[in-house]
Amino acid sequence: MPQLHDSTSRSNTDAQLSAHEYSFDRIFGLETEYGLSVTGTDHAIEAGAVAVTMFRPVVEHARSTNTYEPNGARLYLDVGSHPEYATAEARSPFDALVNDAAGEQIMRSMALTAQQQLRKQEQRHQASTAQTNSSQALIHLFKNNADSAGHSFGCHENYLIRRFVHLQDITNQLLPFLITRQIMTGAGRFADGHFRITQRATFVDETVSSATTRSRPMVNTRDEPHANPEQFRRLHVIIGDSNRSQWATRMKLAMTHLVLCVIEHYARLEQQPASPTFIESQPSSTSPFASFALADPVAANHAIDEFGAHAVITLATGEQLTALELQQRYLAGCQQFLTEFSTHVDRSLGEAGAAQHIADEWQSSLELLSRDDFESLAHTMDWAAKLQLYSRLVSRMLQINLEQAQQMLLGRENAQQLPNAVSARLAQLDLDYHDIANGQVFESLVRHGYVRQEVTQQQAEQAVSTPPSHTRAVLRGQFIQAAEQAGVRFTCDWTSLEVLEPHKVSIQLLDPFVSSAAEVPQLTQVLDDLVQRATQFRASH
Repeated sequence: MPQLHDSTSRSNTDAQLSAHEYSFDRIFGLETEYGLSVTGTDHAIEAGAVAVTMFRPVVEHARSTNTYEPNGARLYLDVGSHPEYATAEARSPFDALVNDAAGEQIMRSMALTAQQQLRKQEQRHQASTAQTNSSQALIHLFKNNADSAGHSFGCHENYLIRRFVHLQDITNQLLPFLITRQIMTGAGRFADGHFRITQRATFVDETVSSATTRSRPMVNTRDEPHANPEQFRRLHVIIGDSNRSQWATRMKLAMTHLVLCVIEHYARLEQQPASPTFIESQPSSTSPFASFALADPVAANHAIDEFGAHAVITLATGEQLTALELQQRYLAGCQQFLTEFSTHVDRSLGEAGAAQHIADEWQSSLELLSRDDFESLAHTMDWAAKLQLYSRLVSRMLQINLEQAQQMLLGRENAQQLPNAVSARLAQLDLDYHDIANGQVFESLVRHGYVRQEVTQQQAEQAVSTPPSHTRAVLRGQFIQAAEQAGVRFTCDWTSLEVLEPHKVSIQLLDPFVSSAAEVPQLTQVLDDLVQRATQFRASH
């Protein structure tokens, strides 16, 4: 079993306990790494140089490429010149989706501003070398998980879970769900002449691990809870794809929440009072998912990547079934659980009927998958939208019917190999689909009503400066805005706020559910002081 590494906050034994430990309340978060490239110039421009240009205004404002935004999110430049946006803490999948959409707005704006700077640089370069061509630099900002050179970057999901859940329950009960849910949440990818359901399966080589650089596990177990470590753990899911589909983004969080509620419930029932911690507790044996462990999770992941819902996978018991059938079993377990606990789960989501609505959407999607109704699935699932689009293109270019085109794309038996020219065009479209700065494919699908959007433009724009409600992100946002208006130096992270001058003041926020300054008396005093300083700052300027 992988060893779990405690975070530094484990030593903070006097941290106030959260009242949410024995509820189904959860904190959700997404971390998205973006890919970069430039076209339209007469010479190559490295992605690293583009990233530096993108973050120049950030550095001028915050003196760092690692900063927190007024909406509570984290914006930073990750290793490998990948701009990254981590959503603020959210109490519901929809709130996380809205904050993620705000991240797209922020990243797009940064990319287009940098694009203007590059064009000015190109014009000066052309003028100094007496060139007459009028090339226009285009920055491509990809919300995907693989580039043309075979490098992979991630979209990580974060879930606050109870510490009494055993690691073996994550491996045996949650991991099979995460692998098979990709038949709905996979982003799809055209590579090496074939269409695949996911973006990440080719690159994931381990199941559960605390490593972050030596391997790519499906779930990372490094112990950084960003909450009271005596009560909670942060589940860090790496297996998921970056989705353009807002339905897929919301549903991967929502379905996982239902499954985690079931796992936590049965772990709580079997919890040993003398050994309540994540490491010492015993795996659950009464959960409806206890027998769902996979014989070979990596092999199952690859099979689903190639064959989708109808991929045959093997359980540790030796039973063979399809990915679709295992998802149906997970859904049945959640539906049975909701007959008794739907009100409690609704309360965690902040809306009456929310849990059953998630289960109903889940069921409808599985029914469409059972019929291979790609046309209906394309409205909500990235991989299905791509498959429909690409099939029509192949059908038109090769003068064959749609079914033949699909068989060729999926690499089915007796299907002809795609000509190189067609493969090149599909690879180009695949990248364009994920380009949030200058892409046309996905935007066209949305504009014509082929893909369902759930967040309005107004909601996304408002979320650029407004944190998700009912979490400590509200307090972080208030602190950042007050400190900036006061003109004082400050720093913050997920669990702390700190004024650096004129007097150093540090505030710990280990409870992610706290959203009112009145619950943190020290913060109330600091905010009042910053408001006074802001008034003085404006008067002096």
